[in-house]
Amino acid sequence: METHPKGTHARILLSSVFGPYAQDDKFGSRAINPMELYHNQVTRAQGAFSLRMFHRSWGIMLIQANISAPCTVLDFPTRTRFARELTKHQYDIIGISSIIPNVGKVRDMCRMVREISPGSVIIVGGHVAAIPDLDKMIDADYIVRGEGISWMRRYLGEDDQAPIRHPAIVSGWRTRMMGLRLLQRKGGTAAAIIPSVGCPMGCNFCTTSAFFGGKGKFVDFFKTGDELFEVMRQAESELKVQSFFMMDENFLLHRARAMQLLDRMKREGKSWELAIFASANAIRKYSMQELVELGVSWVWMGLESPNSRYSKLHGIDGRQLTRELREHGIRVQGSTIIGLEHHTRDNIVSEIESAVACEADFHQFMLYTPVPGTPLYEEMADQRRILTDVDFADIHGQYKFNFQHDAISGDDSKRFLDWAFWRDFERNGPSLYRMCRTLLQGWRRYQDYPDLRVRERFERSVKKLKSAYNVALWVMEREFKKVNRSGSEQIHKLRREIENEFPVAARLTAEILGPPLLWLARREEKRLAAGCTYEPPTFVDRRNWTSA
Repeated sequence: METHPKGTHARILLSSVFGPYAQDDKFGSRAINPMELYHNQVTRAQGAFSLRMFHRSWGIMLIQANISAPCTVLDFPTRTRFARELTKHQYDIIGISSIIPNVGKVRDMCRMVREISPGSVIIVGGHVAAIPDLDKMIDADYIVRGEGISWMRRYLGEDDQAPIRHPAIVSGWRTRMMGLRLLQRKGGTAAAIIPSVGCPMGCNFCTTSAFFGGKGKFVDFFKTGDELFEVMRQAESELKVQSFFMMDENFLLHRARAMQLLDRMKREGKSWELAIFASANAIRKYSMQELVELGVSWVWMGLESPNSRYSKLHGIDGRQLTRELREHGIRVQGSTIIGLEHHTRDNIVSEIESAVACEADFHQFMLYTPVPGTPLYEEMADQRRILTDVDFADIHGQYKFNFQHDAISGDDSKRFLDWAFWRDFERNGPSLYRMCRTLLQGWRRYQDYPDLRVRERFERSVKKLKSAYNVALWVMEREFKKVNRSGSEQIHKLRREIENEFPVAARLTAEILGPPLLWLARREEKRLAAGCTYEPPTFVDRRNWTSA
């Protein structure tokens, strides 16, 4: 690959695709697929109780932090804002990052660059790069598949093996629930840390694993617990945080790194809190004491059918593991695939019921989806089962099958998916209620734990439980009667338990703040019923920047 003639003096624009996103339009946006991960894939049936937030485009933020050229990151622009950036500043290189459903927007952005800034080199990356023959669909100079930091460094003539610099990343923005947008105060939201990309487990449907090398492969940015500790300490200093969202597909799989991190945390007295992704078989390599002392407070775990062929679940009772984690104060985000090969109209309801019975605090449901670039897509293509009339904009696992299933139609796949979300909400209640129940269990178990770091962490979490969260429970108890009266009674029972533990603070905050929050929640339900949607703000970050 040739380097850019200007090398590190080239001026670079890195952009995500333009919005708005939560609407049906000619560029590929879909109302059913908004730029809100939790509301879209986890809590979407929960109405005003749905957890809503936006996440930055971390890939282009990492690239910007690891090159010495002057660089702008333009995240969530409108088409007008993207055009204005091209007009106002002269860029030598323009990089566009996207997922597969937004390929139509990538195509239009490439066209805009050719018209407004014809001298710019266009680079397209992200999961959209996995589309076969993408070079025939869009007008780009380079299409980058896989990890982009080393590629961009090579293109600029820099050392592609230099240590990775991790930017300070706030994990979520504009968090909203029950009609209330939470204040974005410093330290109030976890920092996002990206230790590695890819997953060696290599499930055949996994886009992330396939994109970064496939089964048995991954790219480590920080190989040791000591390296990771220093990155976390820097984020703690810059963002004033004590909680971290570890964006690693299977964080606990790297046991030596995790245990070295625990050792450093103990020696330095850090009561940090970690939200992680981990497979069930990786979790079972640790004792509950090790997980708690490591600060694991939230686990995103695959709960695919016990009848599936995936080795990460072999010999493991997902329901028992979920219950055990929650008993130790670790919130569980379950993830279940709807429409696996063995699913039929006769067994899929019982399989969904089995997943719901795990009582995970949060539960993601996704359709079994052969996405371009994955082994599953290749397998389905070889069998001529890929549906050729499905728009790329609808290949995201939250609408209908994009392949011919042996027993379930496309229309039925959507009905089963929608029902799974609803059944989980109806049976288990709002996720915030479940989370509060888990927090109380953890605090009761560990309030007198010998390790001061652990006690401090649970003490921080219980502060919310006896104030803001109890107010939310007061509202949920009243509103959830419309869905499930016995569920409402369970919420009432939990609220009484909290008020018995913290009689003054919990009761007063509920009595004073409950009625106005109830009014906000009911107003939000009306707004959502009327078609209200939410969009992320535009972010502009400039680094090594001087005016042209």
